[in-house]
Amino acid sequence: MPSMPTAAQTLPRDAERATLVGRLWLPDVGPTLVTVHEGGLYDLSRIAPTMSQLLERDDPVGAVREARRDDRVLRVASLENALANSDEAQRDDQHPWLLAPCDLQAVKASGVTFVASLLERVIEEQSRGDASRAESIRAALGSVLGDNLAGIVPGSPAAAKVKDLLIAQGAWSQYLEVGIGPDAEIFTKAPVLAAVGTGADVGIHSGSSWNNPEPEVVLAVDSRGRTLGAALGNDVNLRDFEGRSALLLGKAKDNNASCAIGPFIRLFDDHFGIDDVRRITVALRVAGDEGFTLEGASSLAQISRDPLDLVGQAIGPHHAYPDGLMLFLGTMFAPTQDRHGPGQGFTHVVGDQVTISAPELGALHNRVVHAHEAARWSFGIGALMRNLAGRGIL
Repeated sequence: MPSMPTAAQTLPRDAERATLVGRLWLPDVGPTLVTVHEGGLYDLSRIAPTMSQLLERDDPVGAVREARRDDRVLRVASLENALANSDEAQRDDQHPWLLAPCDLQAVKASGVTFVASLLERVIEEQSRGDASRAESIRAALGSVLGDNLAGIVPGSPAAAKVKDLLIAQGAWSQYLEVGIGPDAEIFTKAPVLAAVGTGADVGIHSGSSWNNPEPEVVLAVDSRGRTLGAALGNDVNLRDFEGRSALLLGKAKDNNASCAIGPFIRLFDDHFGIDDVRRITVALRVAGDEGFTLEGASSLAQISRDPLDLVGQAIGPHHAYPDGLMLFLGTMFAPTQDRHGPGQGFTHVVGDQVTISAPELGALHNRVVHAHEAARWSFGIGALMRNLAGRGIL
C-alpha cells in the first residue's frame, strides 16, 4: 500500500499563511481541536472544546491567531508524524492521528450542481442502475439535449423554457428538476460525527457493482449562516443503488465510512475567502492495486449555482442548525472511464487509493474498502459529551 502523502503534499501550497484547523485523536485523551503551526499541531482546547464551538465565535480566525501566541497552548504532535499515523491500514493506536475536522455540525450535501454530473444522474436513472446500458443512453441523451443546458441559470425564465422543451421531447427527469429548477437538491450526507478524515478507509456497500468517488469542496457554516471556511470532501456514491430509485438516495450515500472530509478546514481570512473557493479546481486521482489509474478535475467556476446560494438554500428561515453545518458543494466529475471492459464504465475496486486535492486546500487521501470492513463508527455524540465532561473542558 502506498504511504500517506507527506505534510508538504497534504497542506495548501501557501500553508505558511493559511489558517488551518482540524481535529486530532490523542491517545488517553480523545478528540482534540488543533491548529497547524510551524510543522506542529497545537491544542486549541483552551479556546473551544469542539470545532462547532470554535466556528460559533465572533472571530474564529482572531481566536486561533491569539492562541498561537499563547505560551500555554501546547504542541501536541508533529504534523508529519500524525499524518503518517493517519493511515488506517498501518495505524499505531498509541500515537496521534487526524480525524475529520468537523464534529457537531450536520453534514449536508448539494446534488446536481454541475451540468456534466447532472447528465450522469439522468443516465443512472434511465439505466435503472445498470452500468452496461450507460454508454448508449449517454449518446442518446446527448443527441436530445445537445447544448440546451449550457449556460442555463437554475430557476431562470430561460431554464423554464428549456424545461418545457425537454418535457415535450420526453427527456425530462427529476434530476433535471433540481439541476435547472429553482430549488437545489440538499440532502443529509452523514450523521453527526460519522465522517472520516484523511488516511482513513472509505466504505462502499458490498452489494454495489457501480460506484464512484465524488471529489468536492465542503463549506464550513455556523448556526447564523456565516460561511467561515472550506475543506475537501469525498461524497462516496453508489450509482447503481441511486439509479434503481432516487428513493434509495440514503442507502446510496450514507454507509459506514462513506463520507470523508479533510485534511483540515481552511478558515476564511485576509488570504483566502469565498471568491477563492469559486475559482478552485478540485483534482481526483484513483490508483488501483491492479495498475489502473484514473485522473480528472472539477472546476467550481463551472458550478451552476453559486456556493453562497447553496448555503442560503441549506440554512435560513426554513432550516436551522444550532451547531452549524458542513455543506458539500457537488461535483462535475462522474467518472466514465472503462475499467472492466468496453461499455462498463468506472467502478471502485477494494484497495483503490483515492486522492482529492486542490492547491488552496491541500489533499485528502483515503483507501476504499467494503463498508462493513471499515472501522465501525462507534464514537457518537454521547461519547463525545462524556469525553469532554471527563476532561473538564465543556
